[in-house]
Amino acid sequence: MAGADDERLEPYRHVGSPDWLLARQLFVAEGRLVVQRLLAAGTHPIESILVTSAARHALEDELERFPGDVYVCDPIVLERVTGFNFHRGCLALARRGEARSAESLAGGRRLVALEGVSNPDNVGGIFRAAAALGVDGILLDPLSGDPLYRKAIRTSMGAVLTLPWARAACWPGVLASFRDAGWRVVALTPSASALAIAEYASTIETGSRLLLLAGAEGEGLWAAALDAADVCVRIPITHRVNSLNVVVAAAIALERLR
Repeated sequence: MAGADDERLEPYRHVGSPDWLLARQLFVAEGRLVVQRLLAAGTHPIESILVTSAARHALEDELERFPGDVYVCDPIVLERVTGFNFHRGCLALARRGEARSAESLAGGRRLVALEGVSNPDNVGGIFRAAAALGVDGILLDPLSGDPLYRKAIRTSMGAVLTLPWARAACWPGVLASFRDAGWRVVALTPSASALAIAEYASTIETGSRLLLLAGAEGEGLWAAALDAADVCVRIPITHRVNSLNVVVAAAIALERLR
């Protein structure tokens, strides 16, 4: 049983510091379900796992197969070390791995591209919706949030661990590259001048490769990104609201475009 002064737990004292983690190419997975999915995915090398006795018992089968270090501590020790109250009593530190290129996502049929979506809950929520609705990958602009930030991982229910993603340095120029490769770039906007998404969906040919482009709430997509799209589509809504949450909008659009 590890104590609060155990030197082996030193990395866990920094789980609330994104800069510390990023400098060491680490990320944090929290909660039993997310850690289970991290173990099952096998996509990221796991440095170690920190659990309470209850969480260790709940994950007994998975942890028996894990070849690395598993530290067990009391809930109060976990809270003192991390500075957070993790109700599910389970944390893992894992390595980020090599960054993907935007071009590596071009082999599928459905992609989502995010511009300026910085809120980690929105980033994670879009990953979760995308995984549920058959998307093959996520492309992020330089300003969108980190999918491996712990809140984004938690909100995605671990989808960021299995759904391929890449960050594009050249934005929105990368969209032209996808268009040249035969992709249709579909920009999601609340603008009344945009085509209703159901109307556009009725024109999609079987086998078409579509990249759905979504922006941050408020600002929406920037003019340069809208200009780079093949078509602008909207989700018809009542006049009582100006727009939908970006996660809700992306999920509706993906379902319509399936």
